[in-house]
This record gives sequence, C-alpha cells and structure tokens, in this order.
Amino acid sequence: MASWSEFAAAEPSLAAGIRALLQQYGPGMGYLATVRPDGGPRVHPISPVFAGAGLYCFLVNSPKRRDLERDPRYALHSYPPEESDDEAYLTGQALPVRDPRTITAIAGALRASPDVDWRLFELSIESATLRHHGPSGAVPLAAAPLPIPIAQSWRAPRKLPRKLAMAG
Repeated sequence: MASWSEFAAAEPSLAAGIRALLQQYGPGMGYLATVRPDGGPRVHPISPVFAGAGLYCFLVNSPKRRDLERDPRYALHSYPPEESDDEAYLTGQALPVRDPRTITAIAGALRASPDVDWRLFELSIESATLRHHGPSGAVPLAAAPLPIPIAQSWRAPRKLPRKLAMAG
C-alpha cells in the first residue's frame, strides 16, 4: 500500500488524471465500494477529499462506515464525465485517522460540523487505473471507427515482511 503522496510521486501524470476526474464537478465525487458482512459488495456515493499529502473521506455512522471499520478494503470509482466515458479507479484500504491534529486541520478546512457523528478515513492506494475513451465517449454500436481506449495502471510495490527485509 502507498499513501496518496507516495503514489503521486511515483506516477505524477496518472495521479493528476485521477484527481482531475474525481474533482471534475468541484468537490470530490465518486462511488465507494465496500465489503458487506456477508462478503457481498456495497456501493455508495462519497466525496473524497485531497488534503495535504493524503486522500481522505468523512463518513457518518452508516453501513459503509461500519463496513470499513470491520474490513478496510475499498474500491473508489469516479463519476462519468458528461462528454466521455473516461474513468478513474482506485483500490486499497481505508483506515481511520487517529491523529487529532490531522483531524482538526482537515475538519476545519472543510467546515465539518463537530455536531455530526463522522469519522475521517485515509485512503491508501494499492492500485490505480485511468482509462481515456476518446472525446466521443460512449458511441452507438453502429458508429465506426470506435476509438481504442487508452489505459494507464499502477500497483503499489509489495513490501517484504519485516523479518525478510532484515535478513536480505
């Protein structure tokens, strides 16, 4: 897993493209997939937040928050643009932020109400994909020629377990 800043340092153009799609309507907007207790998927709209060097989300007491508290795996997909079918996709783990300074700074910058039962999660990045489908987006099947999608992908390097890293 990598932080947003580690991912952005490794793949700056890919990170910029993903960020642009997630923020294309102003504030961040995307679909968050979590794992239900029975193992099935759950999808909810969320507003991902880019703050400092991280990617975060505020979650109120809800099924998606309880899913992440039990199993931190997530997938995040951008909203589709109006003029194309371009898409951004991230996977990783959403971990609760426990540092009071980070919580206070981000909550203050975004005017998150202290009267609401929300928790701040940081989204680590395991994989990232950006697909460009061309300016026409979804074209009718009879239209020709169909544009060939261009995809960029990245996967976080695997970290060796501490014992193996020290032995090597």
